Amino acid sequence: MKRHSFFKKVAGAALGATLVFGGASGFVSANESGETKEYLVGFQPGAAASDSVNALSQVTALGGEVEHEFDFADIVHVSLPEQAVRGLENNPNVAFVEENHEVQAYAQEVPYGIEQIGAIDVQVNDGNTGNGVSVAVLDTGIAAHEDLNVVDGESFIAGEPDYEDYNGHGTHVAGTVAALDNDLGVLGVSPDVDLYAVKVLGADGGGSHASIAQGIEWAVDNDIDVVNMSLGGAVGSTTLEQAVNYAHSQGVTLIAAAGNEGSLIPGLNTIGYPAKYDNVIAVGAVDSNNNRASFSSVGNELDVVAPGVSILSTYLGNDYAALNGTSMASPHVAGAAALLLAENPGLTNDQVRAVFNETAVPLGDHFYYGNGLIDVRAAIDAQ
Repeated sequence: MKRHSFFKKVAGAALGATLVFGGASGFVSANESGETKEYLVGFQPGAAASDSVNALSQVTALGGEVEHEFDFADIVHVSLPEQAVRGLENNPNVAFVEENHEVQAYAQEVPYGIEQIGAIDVQVNDGNTGNGVSVAVLDTGIAAHEDLNVVDGESFIAGEPDYEDYNGHGTHVAGTVAALDNDLGVLGVSPDVDLYAVKVLGADGGGSHASIAQGIEWAVDNDIDVVNMSLGGAVGSTTLEQAVNYAHSQGVTLIAAAGNEGSLIPGLNTIGYPAKYDNVIAVGAVDSNNNRASFSSVGNELDVVAPGVSILSTYLGNDYAALNGTSMASPHVAGAAALLLAENPGLTNDQVRAVFNETAVPLGDHFYYGNGLIDVRAAIDAQ
């Protein structure tokens, strides 16, 4: 406070003296002042002037005013005519004069996939943001992030007792489902869902049939509506299939990434498990032009495709990253399922799947594209 009081006398007086005597332009009357703008005026260290000079009155005489005197440095925020500023710039006691430019919050980015599947249309025109629907992301966990609101969760990975994400994959998936509509970062398909983090993969990205089955069981026990599984493997499991069937029988909508094995040989089915199971919606990946991603697994079990190339979403360190994979496509469908259920809570999981398949935009051979690009706008309109 002592420094502030001293600066009020010194810098304020110096400003007043400068306005009267500063530079060749001399005193500028209010009538000659022209446009008044806001400036930040910094004084040289140790700059002094007579205490008898009243800065506020001098600024007022020039048609301006002192807005604020900063404590952290010898700087004042003032409103002044442009001609007075020229005088300030010529004064040796003044270190700098800079216009008080406006700044704006960085705009929230809408990842292309959110628009591509019709989710923006639903959010804006229907006011449907998934409110009241619960979505569990079975993955590497979800990291603390200002663009995510995790309600709760659980870990089924030994040595990682909490659902905090130490890999990044689960956090990225979660953002596509539910990144908040908060004027920063990115926007998710269904930003107002109740988001749950279920860790079934460790920091190294690996898990097991047992951990996934436990995660599915937890989702049922906690009345989760939609489960996203951006994971899988080439080998199936009776335990995992029974867990899937149990969850389906309890009304859970299960969605999984088809896999990233591509099309190795024409006609060869490369879809992994659990996406390959009958009671799971299998999701492949396309790019922004609806071309199938070269890595996207193919097969008869494919239900729909969704954006999965260069998908921008939330990431570790309160950051954002663009990733590729059917792992990125699947959460688009999980978020779409949440929007559909928010619109019509009475739909069964079989009905959710059926309407998505019936309203998808055909893109080509079913073996490679399933029923086509998911269209949540069309799905909701079909109800």
